[in-house]
Amino acid sequence: MKVKVYSTPICPYCVALKEFLKEHNIEFEEIDVSQNQQAAKEIVEKTGQMGVPVVEVDGQVVVGFDREKISKLLGIRE
Repeated sequence: MKVKVYSTPICPYCVALKEFLKEHNIEFEEIDVSQNQQAAKEIVEKTGQMGVPVVEVDGQVVVGFDREKISKLLGIRE
């Protein structure tokens, strides 16, 4: 399972999302869109939005820290 997290350092929801993934031992690639303009452009093209966090799980995208959707994609039972 490939998990990417598009985030910024000052976003509280991004921090919460990354903590959630760490608590559940989910490995993820973190992409700081404040430093990586190409990644920022890609995520806007994929989602049509400029908000973070954005989680991509095996090609499926979730905008925001939607715990329920993310848990379902990752097979996490809470």
